[in-house]
Amino acid sequence: MTGISAEVQTEAVLRLVGDVLGSDAVGAYLHGSAALGGLRPHSDLDVFVVADRPMTGGERRILGDGLLAVSRYPARDGLRPVELSVVVRSAVRPWRYPPEREFQYGEWLRDEFERGEVPPPAPDADLAPLITMVLLADRPLLGPPPADVLDPVPRGDLARAMTAGVPELLSDLDTDTRNVVLTLARIWSTLATGEIRSKDAAADWALARLPDEHRPVLARARSIYLGDHEEHWDDLRPRLRPHAEYVMAAVEGGYRDRSVS
Repeated sequence: MTGISAEVQTEAVLRLVGDVLGSDAVGAYLHGSAALGGLRPHSDLDVFVVADRPMTGGERRILGDGLLAVSRYPARDGLRPVELSVVVRSAVRPWRYPPEREFQYGEWLRDEFERGEVPPPAPDADLAPLITMVLLADRPLLGPPPADVLDPVPRGDLARAMTAGVPELLSDLDTDTRNVVLTLARIWSTLATGEIRSKDAAADWALARLPDEHRPVLARARSIYLGDHEEHWDDLRPRLRPHAEYVMAAVEGGYRDRSVS
């Protein structure tokens, strides 16, 4: 990928946050692939922000408009897709489930933002694995370490949150295959071991545990994610649903492998 660097793009995101929240931005934290294993060709740039106060509707629109200009999907000219999440500190500490998300931008929401339809604050179970990743990565971009402003998520809430979104995730299996397959592997890995891995590391963990007939789907998703394979699924499409069903059966059956730390 040529063009601007991830560091320059991250600085642009932080400037947008600073312009809107100023000193009310308690901290900003890198998470996701950049923090857990290094950015891959298809990785988002994931930033998590803790604020001291709620945002106004106008501030959400300003921040969203700025992110439209610095985020790209698919990635080009060095610009990656940006996923930015904002929480108000008092909404997540002390921890309760489900927590409330103050603001979210991701490329799947681009059409809404371009129409001026900025999603309002709402309870969001997905914050449980996200906060867990932020704490694990411990990569402050602004402010104190994340452990100083965020409480750890109880394992039961983490498991509940990761499985709650599975039906919606599976509905995208045919249209967002790579992401769905890798996310299922991460859910399986996390619930089995209590550790959140990067997508390719979670795929490695799951590939070692899959029977031969279910490995090609995940191997293809991992290869595409790493930039080693073009994105196409026609030859494996009949195997997608059986693969997903096998992984979910492992998750729902309470599969645990204590040999992996």
